Amino acid sequence: MDEEKAEVDERLFLRSVARALQVLEVFGDHPYPLSLRDIAQAAGIDKSAAQRIAQTLLTLGYLEKAANDAGLLPGKRLLDRSFDYLRTNPLVERATPVLLSLREATGERVDLSLFDRTSIVYALRLQSKRETFFATLAGRRIPTFLSAGGRSCLSRLDEKVARDIIMRSDREPRTSRTLTDPDAIMKKVLEARDDGYACAVEETMIGEVVVGAAVTRNGGTPAGAVHVAGSLSEWSEQDFRRRFAPLAIEAARALSV
Repeated sequence: MDEEKAEVDERLFLRSVARALQVLEVFGDHPYPLSLRDIAQAAGIDKSAAQRIAQTLLTLGYLEKAANDAGLLPGKRLLDRSFDYLRTNPLVERATPVLLSLREATGERVDLSLFDRTSIVYALRLQSKRETFFATLAGRRIPTFLSAGGRSCLSRLDEKVARDIIMRSDREPRTSRTLTDPDAIMKKVLEARDDGYACAVEETMIGEVVVGAAVTRNGGTPAGAVHVAGSLSEWSEQDFRRRFAPLAIEAARALSV
């Protein structure tokens, strides 16, 4: 997971807190029960530290024991913190009725993602009839460079800044159609700047076509994007663009400030 890190002020940085969060973050790449040995190895800490941190998180409800003592899993208390974030984010609050209307108008999956430099995070997801389980979950993080919404956000940045984000991204392909060449990705970003939206075809999931339009704040800074996703078994790329790109752009404009 290639996420940007803030500069560390060693005078104020608590490494014990950082290690505890590292333990929680290991489940991002290992979505199944983990032993203490597994956690220690994935978090880059010794087993003794992993045991103390895991026991603390277990006591507080941020970790739970898997069935039959098969290991540890994220706890339900983490959902409380996700709820806290979503209900205090003004964009998510404003977006909810807009996305509900967009979902009704399109009949397709609609999403709101939040821009986080080298990645985007889905904050709202209103699914259609054909989605896989993980694709419907809020909180999913994917690389900016391969996402329609991510590219639309990059199109609102200075070209040098956008290219720098692309170059610093882990451009591992998700499908055989994922663009990984920086120049090819940048061409798509510039197309999005001209068109007002971006389109990605089978770059994160085979059979999927997505259009995305950037939501901006403070006169043009990208904050996130509105996505509309459909199936190539029902739409050609051009028909999907023609039908849904104007609706995605309209919704994104309604949310921009």
